[in-house]
Amino acid sequence: MPRLFEPLTLRGMTIPNRIVMSPMCMYACTEEDGKVNDWHLVHYTSRAVGQVGLIMVEATAVTPEGRISAQDLGIWSDEHVEGLRRLTDMVHAHGSRIGIQLAHAGRKATVPGLIAPSAIPFSEDYALPEEMTQEDIRRTIKAFADAARRAEEAGFDIIEIHGAHGYLINQFLSPLTNQRMDGYGGNAEGRYRFLSEIIDTIRVTWNKPLFVRISANEYADGGNALEAYIDYARRMKDQGVDLIDCSSGAVVPHPIDVFPGYQIPYAHAIRQSAGIATGAVGLITEPAQAEEIVHNDRADLVFLGRELLRNPYWPRHAAQVLRAKLAAPKSYQRSW
Repeated sequence: MPRLFEPLTLRGMTIPNRIVMSPMCMYACTEEDGKVNDWHLVHYTSRAVGQVGLIMVEATAVTPEGRISAQDLGIWSDEHVEGLRRLTDMVHAHGSRIGIQLAHAGRKATVPGLIAPSAIPFSEDYALPEEMTQEDIRRTIKAFADAARRAEEAGFDIIEIHGAHGYLINQFLSPLTNQRMDGYGGNAEGRYRFLSEIIDTIRVTWNKPLFVRISANEYADGGNALEAYIDYARRMKDQGVDLIDCSSGAVVPHPIDVFPGYQIPYAHAIRQSAGIATGAVGLITEPAQAEEIVHNDRADLVFLGRELLRNPYWPRHAAQVLRAKLAAPKSYQRSW
């Protein structure tokens, strides 16, 4: 049996295989209310039919002003739970696990009310954010906690905290964007405090697996690189985080030299040095490539993004290439 199709158990929860649909914004909320609609139900459930082991729902805003766009999903009110519950029920019906990525865009939001650790715009094309007060920080941490409670009510199996790609948590972690001199800045420990308190407050009510997505390299002088994130990963592990989803970049505008598997070394190094499970992501398209990652313990899960947009049934393709047996959905058995 190829390892790609072996289950993985985290905190007593079993993911049926190592294939993960990476969280990708769909910009599909036509009413700008952040609620699940037919697009989300079809989009995500089709990947469950395709036998993806874990489906990660896109960046879902914990506050209205934390949206990347006005068309983003939200989880900032109890009114969002019903639609999200319908989505988790539909995915579970096909045997997949489903997670949700909790997010706040900070200075990279494109809706009114931009806030950030420091009053520094992302670029000349973005508005100037307001520096967060202590009360703003407390309110935002509580928003993550409330979102975690709603994720539990909605039936999600996994929560991923979005700490990457230059969004709010990443802005606190990075010396490029956090110039505070209070307890939420000034040094690595201070910059980590915001994420630390979010993890702690989520763990009060959330006992299931908890992931954190990071940008393991900020690709800019003075920014965080791998060694900083190895230290942060150790801290997260001690706080009860189960897996680090290793992406990179986007905290400041900077070109990135991308190529197949370009972020895998980050997942491998953090897994080895911090002793925590990791996910590999970034231009992973071929079954043999995905199998090599998990077979050689370079990461524990393989996150596929654009490849699963192109082909919802990629797991079937991978099973054929790797000569693995993959159960067919009942309705598809005649052709699987």
